[in-house]
Amino acid sequence: MKTSMININEAKTHLSEYARRIKKGERFILCDRNKPFAEIRPLTLTAEGRRPFGLARGKIHLPEGFNEPDLDIEALFSNGD
Repeated sequence: MKTSMININEAKTHLSEYARRIKKGERFILCDRNKPFAEIRPLTLTAEGRRPFGLARGKIHLPEGFNEPDLDIEALFSNGD
């Protein structure tokens, strides 16, 4: 898969052309004054045209007790009742 670097002004001027190339699988690194800051690439979709479920599996870890009530926050909403 080809990757090219483009500056913001160039991307704005030729957005339709870059969108067509991205749909074909090409990737672009978006730059601001020749300094890279983002990647534009095609999405990986399922056969139904949806993004796959679970892309962040194993990357997010919630602390023990995450779903337990926070009494201090509840008190802010209870009006002292």
